[in-house]
Amino acid sequence: MRVFGRRKVLALAAGVLAAASACTGNAPPPSPSKQAVSASSTPTPSASAVAITRAEAAKEFHDILATDDALRVKSDEEDLEGRLDLAAKDLTTGGQVLLTVAAYLSTDYAPPRYKWGPPTLYVPRFVPTEKAPWFSALATRDGRPTLLTFAKSADDWRLSSVAQLLPGQQLPEIELDSEGYATALAPDDKTVTISPQFMQPVHASVAETGTAGVTAGLLAPGPYTTEVAEQIAELRQKAKGDRKVGGYSYDSIFSADNFPVYALRTKNGGALIQYSLSRTSTTTTKTAEDDYIPVPESARWAISAPVLRRTLRLIETHQYATAVPPLSRPSAAAVIAHEGALTRASGQ
Repeated sequence: MRVFGRRKVLALAAGVLAAASACTGNAPPPSPSKQAVSASSTPTPSASAVAITRAEAAKEFHDILATDDALRVKSDEEDLEGRLDLAAKDLTTGGQVLLTVAAYLSTDYAPPRYKWGPPTLYVPRFVPTEKAPWFSALATRDGRPTLLTFAKSADDWRLSSVAQLLPGQQLPEIELDSEGYATALAPDDKTVTISPQFMQPVHASVAETGTAGVTAGLLAPGPYTTEVAEQIAELRQKAKGDRKVGGYSYDSIFSADNFPVYALRTKNGGALIQYSLSRTSTTTTKTAEDDYIPVPESARWAISAPVLRRTLRLIETHQYATAVPPLSRPSAAAVIAHEGALTRASGQ
């Protein structure tokens, strides 16, 4: 992205935030310099030695989230679409683009605002010539531990993934070198039970087939794996008998959609893998035009009609973080963080 674009975003954010503070009394977030100092407590190499230093990562964390928060303030009725455009195109990438657009459109351009705590940074030691560097951060969002990943796209850093730690889960200890830098795993790393490049298809298979598929046992059972497969089977069976004549057909499919995958080496030799999946659920009438399909309330921001005659398609975007054991001590990988929402809906 051109420098002009990021300057435009920052300028607009500063104006919106100032207006909001004057009207509501909310104080602006702390300055980037204070945040950077608190997040970078160990010496770091020069900027020429790595693609991004820990101090630079701390500044990006603050700048992006502060700008995102400012754009979420619904203050200028004439510039609602403009602020969404900036948030989606200039501040986010990957699955976060779809989730951000949905957050705005489903709330009449008043998406929720969050209070973020100071981050614990996990910055891989990428060489300066790395074409796609990224880093992760663990921070509290409204008091709840949340894992974020930022990726460099073109010339700017953008928020790529956000997943809140599930109740009772903790982030595995990340392996750090003597200067506090993490290690990113290669897509085909074979020292862990699920290589990063296979994480998405494995999760998709378990979510669709549960304990009956070839991937059974690779992921631990839970609400985002085997229980999803059970839900799909129940909804498919319910749809068949939902009308005396014909009924409906229902199916739900998970796919990777070219979403990026990020993997960090953990201290036990395993990996923390962050990735996204889309879920497409389709309901179709098998009879003529009398068996209407009700549109769920969660999709009414995208489909105004209360019912549809022929088909309903709901697309969700989900972001996960999964702790994968080392191959030397194999066991089921566990989904430890998740965030997702309905991001598209259509039908006729």
